Amino acid sequence: MPTGIIESLDHEGRGVTLVDGKTVFVEGALPGERVEYAVYRRQPSYEQARTLRVLAPSPSRVTPRCPHFGVCGGCSMQHFDPEAQVAAKQRLLEDNLRHLGGLRAEQLYAPIYGQPWAYRYRARLSVRFVAKKGGVLIGFRERQGRYVTDMQQCEVLPQHLSAMLLPLRELIGGLSIRDRLPQIEVAIGEHVTALVLRVLEPPDAGDEGLLRNFADKHGVVFYLQPKGPATAYRFHPQAGPPLSYLLPDFAVEHFFSPTEFTQVNPSVNRVLVRRAMNLLQPQAGERVGDMFCGLGNFTLAIARSGASVLGVEGSPELVARAAENAAANGLGQLAEYRVADLFAATAETVAAFGRLDKMLIDPPRDGALELVKALAADGPRRIVYISCSPPSLARDAAILVAQKGYRLRGAGVVNMFPNTSHVESIALFERAAAH
Repeated sequence: MPTGIIESLDHEGRGVTLVDGKTVFVEGALPGERVEYAVYRRQPSYEQARTLRVLAPSPSRVTPRCPHFGVCGGCSMQHFDPEAQVAAKQRLLEDNLRHLGGLRAEQLYAPIYGQPWAYRYRARLSVRFVAKKGGVLIGFRERQGRYVTDMQQCEVLPQHLSAMLLPLRELIGGLSIRDRLPQIEVAIGEHVTALVLRVLEPPDAGDEGLLRNFADKHGVVFYLQPKGPATAYRFHPQAGPPLSYLLPDFAVEHFFSPTEFTQVNPSVNRVLVRRAMNLLQPQAGERVGDMFCGLGNFTLAIARSGASVLGVEGSPELVARAAENAAANGLGQLAEYRVADLFAATAETVAAFGRLDKMLIDPPRDGALELVKALAADGPRRIVYISCSPPSLARDAAILVAQKGYRLRGAGVVNMFPNTSHVESIALFERAAAH
């Protein structure tokens, strides 16, 4: 079997080695290690492989905490010391900025990170009835293939939810619609744990009784979702507190429905919002744009500073939720929202937003290419860019610097998803003339 010395990690957390001029991506290998591997896919310019044996281990290699690691697709880096994970993600961000954007940040920000376990307050779990495995399986998909992991616990879910996996399997196995319930979406708020059951057929009276008993016993709220995410409705208990999360630094409470997007890691999100406000420095009398604002995660923190803020989002449902949250927090006079497709932004549509002194951009993985291309010469003097994809950040940063007259003042990683290869980051851009 071939061997190689691992030079770095790629964006999926795989080890990278160069053998006879060809790049080999090796699952389960860490930087600095010498490993024996088996190739399972060959392409003209690269190969994909799995680690068979670690011949010289990295000092950062640790024993995975979860017994399902290696099979379950929920985590890819539990064999890597948590602090070393953060350092590797910072290097990946720097490499993307340098190689794809031709840029080097003037300052590297201290990484934002929190507890590596029990952090995941949002999850989408697959459900399958598999008779030969003894009944219902509930879990993340396996790393290889489309099967559901036979998950009996989960170290990245909060402990109360991890302990609920086996009782949930028993519950679903006793329903008449056990093979018509493909997914459970989890949303945990400050006061509520919500479980959204994707039901392809409505539960019968017996099923409803089982669901009510389970909810009462385990202290959860069941929602039923017959079709798309917007059809989810609260089933039991009907009364009780709504889903919400707090940003205590800004005295803000965000209310949300269990199928609306919120950050997976609420404790790291609090630090991220604080960092973003420190970099943006919104002031009373300024007008700030919050692009891809969602339900207002950053918008209301900006408004709390006294600045007026325009939140722009493509989803009418999220814009409506954002406006409700602004009103509920007494910030309706400072926060304005508009529905717009920022992936189709033009100079004309951006100009229609009016004067913006500063801007925060928090796009999905595809980035904000059309938006940054559409910025005018007298556009915002300061931009804080939150990214969940280093390659798209590097691409957009190159445009901001080379074509729009900004400097990349600083950048750093945000470890929103510990034990995974996911890299979140934050960057600050200022117009070159700014002092």
